[in-house]
Amino acid sequence: MSSLKDRKRFEPSEVEPRIVERWLDSGLFHPDPEGTADESFSIAIPPPNVTGALHMGHALNGSVQDTLIRFHRQRGRRAKWILGTDHAGIATQTQVEKRLLGEGTSREAIGREAFIAKTWEWREEFGGTIIEQFKRLGASLDYEEERFTLDERYVQAVLKVFVDLYNKGWIYRDNYMVNWDPGSGSAISDLEVEEREVQDTLFQVAYPLTDGSGEVVVATVRPETMLADVAVAVHPDDERYRDLVGKTVTLPLVGRELPIVADEYVKTDFGTGCLKITPGHDPNDFEIGRRHGLPELSAIGEDGRMTDLVAAYAGLTVAEAQAQVVADLDAAGALRAREPYTHTVPFSHRSGQRIEPLISLQWFMKMDELAAPAIAVVREGRVRIHPESQSRRYVDWLENIRPWCISRQLWWGHQIPVWYRSHPTHDTHVGTTAPDGEGWTRDPDVLDTWFSSALWPFATLGWPEQTPELKAFYPTDVLSTARDILFLWVARMVMMGLEFTDDIPFSDVYIHSVIQAPDGRRMSKSLGTGIDPVELIDAHGADGVRFGLLAMSSTQDVRFSEEKVAQGQALANKLFNATRFVVTNANPSHPPTEPAPRPTSVEDRWILSRLVAARADFEERIKAFDFSKAALGLYDFVYAELCDWYLELIKGREYDEALSAHLLYVLRETIALAHPIIPFVTEELWEHVGGTGLLAAHVTGPEDGGAVRDGDAEHDIERVIATVQAVRSWRDAGGVKPGAFLEARVDGLGDNGLVPLVARLARLTPVGADDARAPVAAIPVAGVQVELLEGVDPADAAAKLDAARKTLRVEITRAEGKLANEGFVAKAPEAVVAAEREKLERLRAELEAL
Repeated sequence: MSSLKDRKRFEPSEVEPRIVERWLDSGLFHPDPEGTADESFSIAIPPPNVTGALHMGHALNGSVQDTLIRFHRQRGRRAKWILGTDHAGIATQTQVEKRLLGEGTSREAIGREAFIAKTWEWREEFGGTIIEQFKRLGASLDYEEERFTLDERYVQAVLKVFVDLYNKGWIYRDNYMVNWDPGSGSAISDLEVEEREVQDTLFQVAYPLTDGSGEVVVATVRPETMLADVAVAVHPDDERYRDLVGKTVTLPLVGRELPIVADEYVKTDFGTGCLKITPGHDPNDFEIGRRHGLPELSAIGEDGRMTDLVAAYAGLTVAEAQAQVVADLDAAGALRAREPYTHTVPFSHRSGQRIEPLISLQWFMKMDELAAPAIAVVREGRVRIHPESQSRRYVDWLENIRPWCISRQLWWGHQIPVWYRSHPTHDTHVGTTAPDGEGWTRDPDVLDTWFSSALWPFATLGWPEQTPELKAFYPTDVLSTARDILFLWVARMVMMGLEFTDDIPFSDVYIHSVIQAPDGRRMSKSLGTGIDPVELIDAHGADGVRFGLLAMSSTQDVRFSEEKVAQGQALANKLFNATRFVVTNANPSHPPTEPAPRPTSVEDRWILSRLVAARADFEERIKAFDFSKAALGLYDFVYAELCDWYLELIKGREYDEALSAHLLYVLRETIALAHPIIPFVTEELWEHVGGTGLLAAHVTGPEDGGAVRDGDAEHDIERVIATVQAVRSWRDAGGVKPGAFLEARVDGLGDNGLVPLVARLARLTPVGADDARAPVAAIPVAGVQVELLEGVDPADAAAKLDAARKTLRVEITRAEGKLANEGFVAKAPEAVVAAEREKLERLRAELEAL
């Protein structure tokens, strides 16, 4: 206790490293794999990139997950937060290739084996960065059992899944349209493509009818792809071209004869209503081509340059080819018009380069058979997605799912377990181990990173072996993530879990908000809008950052608010100072006073009742994944009810055994309640309020000493608070000196000890009912009447009160008008609208008090 007396405030930089070491040394975060998953509580962390550093999304999601883990651990569950990192194929390979470039070499120059060795070195150098940063956040992960998606056991799990699905006929190889990323030299998934708005030129090009009877005009923003055209399509109901269906046109610059086909995909109101069909370079054209049995030609290669399909353009970059094709069309008199055209274009989220849709020989996975049961478990409520609106997105995507291109033209990752040889016969071997014999060559491609991470909840626990960890902690309980990987990852984990473990991977999916920059833009280092959560921890402490992020979280994207983080820091300091005040003044008996609920007054009963209410509200919010209201409700209880009112209500009382025990109990239970959100300050204070062992392991359970809600006490103290607030507002508006005590009659509070509380807190000197003096002012409160008998000039006080009321009415009218404006409510950030509503409520309360 003496250590608190000498400390004026909570110092996170001194406390946090010491507390982290205590937690880690305890082994508490590494639970024994005992019992069943129903008896445990587990979460698998969304594995951060092995080369990553903590960003705001990690910090928010880490705070969410740790709050859940600590909450359930406190309630006696064997809680495991599964730790690990993802090899992040494209991202990691790109970093290593940049380093090699700086060293004057390349991956091609050093070869695959040396490159993989270099990448493992990179992982050893940078892989621990984010893990150490999670410790700074206070994340109670199982650091003793860190997993990696390229661990030997994990690799075996991935290979088994590939082979099993191949043997079922669900994995196959085919020439198919893919999103080709010239920057990484690999195919990427639809979900790794971002649409950007660009301005191009829309060209109208004349294709002459082969019989010489006229021409059709097509519109395109990519004239360079016309070299691979195989048809022109029109809508079957378009009367302008109905008679042309079945005829042919001659492809300008090339001379190839192209059929005119009818297809309902064509939009009659776009361009001229005639669509050039290029199956090799447009996904919609690809589907049209397959419907009509058209050939598939490629004018652009995987190197991003023109192929030798048309020799005159071979080897040109796409931009060079477009310029040359346009010039040649112009010279040939085939251009009919050109105009600016703004549209969205796909770009690689990984490399930033424009996507080239190409037909490529790749490995694909059928998804229909896997999607059906994944839809069913959500519709049946076995997997619950929060908020509910995300369930619809999940189901819609799965109902329209397409084959998944699972191969990537990279070296870093899970190499596809397929071997080929051409002698003595053309053979293919698919297996978890290499085939016997000579002449076999392994497929050089690797699997999409999301293929391996789809196994994360069960492969991290030792599957396919039936390990004790798998029995104790699978299925996991909650998966917390952002909405952008609902399809990339969440849906695929559900599919793989059902297919390979015959069970769901988790029962609840919480889709947390995305924290935007304060100006509403996305947080990005390149845009200069990124905010480093580690720097925030340095400035405000981990508790402040955790509280702030949870308080600003919601089901919608929110703007970052450093004020909320500062509010969390203030909460930690408030709780620290309140504990310091209590343990310094509480009865220092020997042995020390044992914390226990021992109410001897109405205010003691009130705070006990409010503690029970705060605990019930907190539990309800956490179980409903309403972290913002959980955090802010905790703040209100600690700041307002415990510190601003209860500690004021008991001032002047003797700290006897009963009051000391009661105070220590209320503080102890408050600290335990707050621990999941602000773990550092609460752990530091725990032993000072009679706590034993580590608070991180504290089982709150039934430790309520039989406390229940006390409606009478709550009603009485609510009236005391309302009366004090009304008198204080009246004094402020009336210009009464803060230190002045005013004689007053107080009626309506009865004789149960409430009047002295009001008198002390409102600076009143009560007089008896037999004092016949006429009041100079009256302050009505619901059920209570306060009549002032002296100390103010009635006319002056009335004038000042009228002025204050008018000012408040003007502010209320302005706020009501703002909130009645549908445009403001619809367009303003949610936090701004909420702040305006809170302000309106406060203004109305102030007016009512006057």
